[in-house]
Amino acid sequence: MAKKMQTKKLTVCAMLSALGVVLLWLGSAVEVVDISMAVIASLCCVFAVIEYGGSAPWLVFLVTGVLSLVLLPQKTPAIMYLLFFGYYPILKEKLEKKRRLVSWIAKEIIFNVALVLMLVISRLLLVGSQTEPLWIFAAVAVLAEITFPIYDLALTRLISFYLFRLRKRFRIK
Repeated sequence: MAKKMQTKKLTVCAMLSALGVVLLWLGSAVEVVDISMAVIASLCCVFAVIEYGGSAPWLVFLVTGVLSLVLLPQKTPAIMYLLFFGYYPILKEKLEKKRRLVSWIAKEIIFNVALVLMLVISRLLLVGSQTEPLWIFAAVAVLAEITFPIYDLALTRLISFYLFRLRKRFRIK
């Protein structure tokens, strides 16, 4: 019986990884939705955290990220996924077990480090970014700081919606 459960877990995680790669590919193909697809692909990790926990969500994150870097023609969604959106839902579960203030401080630190990395990488590697004035990067950082709490709250609501409304219908376990 345990072998059957392990096979099912591996199969579901492989399908989540494949779905994540497809979503990131959509973000790569339609460049206007690259951030949105990175966020939606992160829901695959959320699903793995809720249903399996342990190392399963980390494996979904790594497989999705590496395959996306290798396969996507335009790497921006994969880079955003790897630098923040992929692992954040996994860490969110662990951080929210702590006191609220400590949790928010830790979340902000993680987000700001990822944001700086994304901005530096985009400045150094993306074609045309070297000629952009620095105030554009500062404006992006301010907008990102404003939207991060909204993203975190929306992710919490989606997780709650899945747990209380949809989980029974999927019958994974």
